[in-house]
Amino acid sequence: MKKKNREFQSSDLVKSFARIYGFEDKIIAIKIKDFLEDYLDENLFSEIDSVNLKEKILVIRIKSPLLKNDFRMRKSFFLKKFQHLEGEEKISDLLIL
Repeated sequence: MKKKNREFQSSDLVKSFARIYGFEDKIIAIKIKDFLEDYLDENLFSEIDSVNLKEKILVIRIKSPLLKNDFRMRKSFFLKKFQHLEGEEKISDLLIL
């Protein structure tokens, strides 16, 4: 009997593991938080408290009222950016708290 040679990328293994144990949403939220870290400068990024995805709704908690207002004014811009990153089928709306 011939032994099967299986080669996987580490990212494929993580995605598979996430799918099995049901935390795909958390991985998407981490990717979006990484994007925001690159997109915003260090001081602005420190004002972001958390990023979560629940039932296709991305929830971003922001400490600073000014940054929160800026995100709310540009909600459609950020929503399209995040949908482009992860797909429209995974993110349907953006909630800024």
